[in-house]
Amino acid sequence: MLYTTMFSSLTLLLMLVCAIRGENPAFQVVLSNKGLQYGSHVGAGWIQDKLNSVTIPDVSGKISLGIFGNINYQLSGFQIIKCDFPEPKVEFSQPLSGISTSILGLSIALTGNYKANYGFIKIGGSMQVALFNVDVTSLVNLGKDDDGHLSVTSNNCMASIEAMDIRVHGGSSWITQFIINQSKGWIKTKIEKSICVGVEDLTADLECHLKAMNVSLKVNENLLLEVPLTRAPVIDASSLNLGLKGEFLSLISPQEPPFQAQNFTMSPQSAFMLSVGLSDFTVNSASYSLFSDGLLQENITDSLIPPESPVHLNTSYMGSFIPQLPVMFPGLMMALHVYAREFPAFCFQASAIKLTTLGAVKAFVILPNSTLTPVFTLHVESEFSGKTWITDQSLKGSVMMDNFTLTLADTQIGTFKTDPLENAAKFALKSFVLVKLNERLAQGFDLPKWKQAQLVNTVLKMEEGFIGISTDAAVQLQDAAQGLHP
Repeated sequence: MLYTTMFSSLTLLLMLVCAIRGENPAFQVVLSNKGLQYGSHVGAGWIQDKLNSVTIPDVSGKISLGIFGNINYQLSGFQIIKCDFPEPKVEFSQPLSGISTSILGLSIALTGNYKANYGFIKIGGSMQVALFNVDVTSLVNLGKDDDGHLSVTSNNCMASIEAMDIRVHGGSSWITQFIINQSKGWIKTKIEKSICVGVEDLTADLECHLKAMNVSLKVNENLLLEVPLTRAPVIDASSLNLGLKGEFLSLISPQEPPFQAQNFTMSPQSAFMLSVGLSDFTVNSASYSLFSDGLLQENITDSLIPPESPVHLNTSYMGSFIPQLPVMFPGLMMALHVYAREFPAFCFQASAIKLTTLGAVKAFVILPNSTLTPVFTLHVESEFSGKTWITDQSLKGSVMMDNFTLTLADTQIGTFKTDPLENAAKFALKSFVLVKLNERLAQGFDLPKWKQAQLVNTVLKMEEGFIGISTDAAVQLQDAAQGLHP
């Protein structure tokens, strides 16, 4: 029972933060031995606090006296009044792909009631039961079901009670003592079996909750995040690795991107409880879905520009860059249609995050009758690089522009040089847009906090093809366990 309760909370933490094709995972979660031991320790403390409210099944049976009939009895109303709960031993089981738990030397004192009848003779009273040196060992296998959910299966459980003492109060002493002498071994065996039945029932309950978890998460009205397991959990002597699909799909017209997640290996981070690896495939799948749905475009008019700005969308202002424009269309307002020609591509490197965009700007003149007439189209190629880090439990970053190029793709007003427009755009981006963006990134974004858990001592490292985040956690196990129940 300890293992199942503890693993319930760890599963919520892991699956915080799932139609499988066997592809490489774009999102990996690694639980280290440090995290496993922390979960075991917190789980043991939670169980210790909750023992008084544990429901213990009634025990009933009959003792055959041969030709003299049967003595029927019932032991009920058990309550735990004292428990010496040792620290459990929890380990990753590599050969059997699971987690093993051992509780050795557990001692429990209980109170309860008994009833017995033999013909017309009926007796009853209270009883005290002491269980000494109770050992419980269990193994739970971890796997993946057909839909990509994490699966748990009770593989083996053994429980033994070295000694048991029963004392009764009330009733006929000879009948009571006879029942105790005759049924003590049977009751001991019954309790040992009920312990493992409880482990199996709780494991099955956890399996039901895992199976009910969504493996497709709706992000907004446009995007769905697919997070099934792409493989069975990978377990070694010191860690548990969960590989998730980590792919964004369009809710409007879902389709697989023309690229695949590349395999990446996370280096062991045994000093931290939990590590997460995020591949650039994940963000590129979001970019591709938004582009495929035609969402990476915008119409810009002068009404979107602040009145105090020196830049305005009209032929008079644009005449400083394109002399023929105000001659052909004097004193008219303009509109721009900005759109992506390809999906913006992200590349995670050890030194920086690279972003390459291929876009276009189609310019229109707004005629007096409100008709839009096209005047030219510019192709825009830009490259940006950025860095991100975590400090004081806040995600921060910085961005710089590496390249920005404008070329004339089409014109209805004759050719013109794009260098002046390119230089003006570069100046605006560097002096205003990136300045504001970097100011906000420098302020940072607080890492998420949950009722069940809080991340602490979190660090971020940029790797080739993915970003790795390692962290410890402070878990509110009571809340997390309650969160498993509807």
